[in-house]
This record gives sequence, structure tokens and C-alpha cells, in this order.
Amino acid sequence: LVRRLPAVETLGSVTYILSDKTGTLTENKMRLERVYADGALIDAAGLDGHQETIRILLTALSLSNDARIEPKGALIGDPTETALLAAALRNGFDKTTLEHAHPRVFEIPFDSDRKRMTTFHRAPQGFIAYTKGASESVVPRCSRVLLRGTASPLDAESWNQAAETMAAQGLRTLAVAMRTWDDLPNPDASNDTDLEGDLTLIALVGLIDPPRAAAKQAVSTCFTAGIRPVMVTGDHPATARAIAERVGIPAGNVMTGATLARQTDAELDIAIQDTSVFARVDPAQKIRLVAALQRKHELVAMTGDGVNDAPALKRADIGVAMGRSGTDVAREAAGLVLLDDNFATIVAAIREGRRIYDNIRKFIRFALTGNSGEILTIFLAPFFGLPIPLLPIHILWVNLVTDGLPGLALAAEPGERGIMARPPRPPAESVFANGLWQHVIWVGALIAGLTLFAQAQAMATDPAKAQTMAFTVLTLAQLFHVFAIRSEVSSLWQQGLLSNLPL
Repeated sequence: LVRRLPAVETLGSVTYILSDKTGTLTENKMRLERVYADGALIDAAGLDGHQETIRILLTALSLSNDARIEPKGALIGDPTETALLAAALRNGFDKTTLEHAHPRVFEIPFDSDRKRMTTFHRAPQGFIAYTKGASESVVPRCSRVLLRGTASPLDAESWNQAAETMAAQGLRTLAVAMRTWDDLPNPDASNDTDLEGDLTLIALVGLIDPPRAAAKQAVSTCFTAGIRPVMVTGDHPATARAIAERVGIPAGNVMTGATLARQTDAELDIAIQDTSVFARVDPAQKIRLVAALQRKHELVAMTGDGVNDAPALKRADIGVAMGRSGTDVAREAAGLVLLDDNFATIVAAIREGRRIYDNIRKFIRFALTGNSGEILTIFLAPFFGLPIPLLPIHILWVNLVTDGLPGLALAAEPGERGIMARPPRPPAESVFANGLWQHVIWVGALIAGLTLFAQAQAMATDPAKAQTMAFTVLTLAQLFHVFAIRSEVSSLWQQGLLSNLPL
């Protein structure tokens, strides 16, 4: 969906696409794949709700969750949340029943800086808090770990290593922890450190979000078209690397948001040349990435879906918002909206943008060449001793029919062969570049010369038919011309006479 029409022209000049991972390069169909609990990696299909640690984990996944269940049974909410809730439901842990027993009292919502969320619930002996979020955000706040339902000393290094192993398998890894309270803490008198500290680690959960089937081909097309795709995600670096390698984005150097924050603009300008994957990046840092590329005179398309992505979408040359998962704020800030949230659709839009721009050039070439031929015909006739070759009704016919209808039909011209095998058009390039204005002058002069020659021949043999001859030659010359300029790289016979039926 094109919200700002100039974006169509800009598409043909895009040199970089900064794309989110989840839902754009991947299917955004999360499901729980692995669980690391009690010191072992467990397949999600083999979870045993009777084991104490797993029972506590599934309870936490149900309660510390903002997804909801519709009356017909469908799960509504963030894909990560719905995947965790679905896993709990599959193992017999009903959210509605648990919420009646442990009603939520208040919560600390997720934000991109903390990378975690915490919910507080009433319990038989006081209150209990469940925290879930990025492993590197949650694990350092834990002082104990559940082993077979009993709190034990935490070996943070082994758990961090487990998180790295799961992320390297392409899993989005979250840590889940808990803390019990005798009295409900006052959220207004406490900071996040007080409320989300001294936690007991329950487990790590790994969710899989497989790459879209068309993503790899779309990425390959980008490289062929001289466009560099870059993954910018909030996920773990190892997860980002694994997904990037699957879709064909070079992942040799993965830069994290923490590293990005330490770099100066000058250092970032150098580093961004060799970096195609950015992980654990917050929305504010996306603006720095866009600005760094624009300082190098690159033309940047940026995808986003959240409220915090709006400034980066505004800053990019083309902001691309998600139609399904995107917020209204992101869509308002963007020039394009992907109705299917699919990276391949961005590439298809670039192809269409190039086709539209090519066809605009063809229309300008055709219209200006025809008009220059008409002007030269009328202007030069008296210098050759010829009467006025066209009456006003002739000129009106040529402008409305011979110029207008074929010119409109050029808009239906299919894309050129190899349209995505050529480099992006320089943004500052004039529409008259690559010989267009020279073509307008010499072909216009040729049409005028043929028309005047026909009129002169008729004047010598049958003067009464001179205007008819001039009008016929002029109109037919323009019609032959429109077929000759249907492509800048292929002949009419290579294209096929019937490849543009409206024309």
C-alpha cells in the first residue's frame, strides 16, 4: 500500500534495505521448540507437567502473558506470547483457571531498554512475581535456580552457555524467573531493580520462527539488483546469525546494540560497510544506522512495526511499515505499508517501482518526441515555401488520440528484461539522462522532415491532398515510434508484438 506517491519513484534508487527479522524475513509463526530446565535440554513435545520445575514454568508462561483466548478458542496477541500460552494449554495449564487462583495485581510491562516484563499475582501465602525476557537481561538478576523444584545456587555461566547454544540453533531464547513476596511491594516507591532483583531462575525457553519460503530468493534478488539487505533485530546475536545465514544474508560480523552504543559516528560509518546483521538493537539506534548510511549517500528503505520505530521510519528515505503486526503510529510514519508483512513484497515493490519509472521515461520520450515533431513541422513549413501543414482540428486529433492513447498504453508495458539485474538508479539522475533529450530532438526532427517531405511531394502532384498526406505521415510516424521505444534494451521482435495488448 503506497501512502506517499513519491516513494514509488524512490524505490528504483534503493541501495540498502534495513529489515527487521521477526515477521518480515521469518513467518512470525512462533512455537515453543526447546526448554532448558533442571540442567537438561528438553524437547517441547516431551514436557512433563508433573515435574515440579516444569509445572512452575508452565504456570509462569500462562500467568505472565498478555495473550488472550477468544470464545472460539483462537489465541490473540503478540506471536511470542501466543506461542508460550499455546504450549501451556497443550500441557493442560488453562490460563483462565490459573488467573482465578492467582489474580494479577499489577505488572511492569515490557520495554526495549529492560528487555523483560514482570507480573505480580496473589498467592495463598503472599504474592508471587514472574519475570520473562531476554536471557542476558534476566539471568544476571537471578541469585538462585530451580532444580527439580528446589532453589539451588545458580551457575550463571552454564546457563548463559545454554542460552548461546539454543540461540545458535536459530531459537529465540527467553529466560523465565520468579520471586515470592510476603507483602505486596509498592510499585510507586520501588524502582525496577528492587522489584526485578534477587530472582529464582526457572528455565530457558526457545521458540522457533522459521524463515519465510520466499525470503532466500528475495535476498538473492537484492544482491543481483545492487541492493544490500541488512538485518536489524532485537533478538540474540546467535539467533540473528542463524536466521541470516538461512536466508542468505552474510553474517560474518554481527554487531550488537551495546557495541553500537559505544561507537562514535565516524567509527560507525566505517563499521557499517562490513556489517550486515545488527542484533539486540533498540529502536533509537535504528535512526543512527539510517543516518550513517545516508552520510555515505546511500538510499535507505527501513522496515518497522512498533511505536518506537516511527522516528526511524520517518528518517529513512522510504519507511516501510507492517500492515498486519504494525501499529497505527508506524503506518502513519511510513511511505509504504506491507499488507502481508513479507520481505519478498519489498523486493516486488522495488521491481514495480523500477518498472513504473521506466514507463514514465518511455511516456516522456514518446510525448516530447511527438510534440517536437509537430512543432518543427508547423514552424519549418513556411521556410520551405509550404502552406500550413496542419489545421487546428488536426493538431487536436494528434494531441488527444495519436499522442494520448498510445502514451497511456505505455503504462501497461511489462518490466524490462533484467530489470532486477541492473544497479539502482542514482537518486540525483535526471529523467532526461541516458540520451533521452537527444532522442527527443533528433527523432522529432526526423518525424518533421518526413512529414514535410510528404507534404512537398503532394504539393507537386495533388495540392488538394497535401494536408491529408502531412497529417497521415505525422500520425503514422508517431505510432511507429511508440513501438520502437517500448524498450531501451530489447528490440520489438524480442519483446513480441502482442506483449502489450493495450498498446
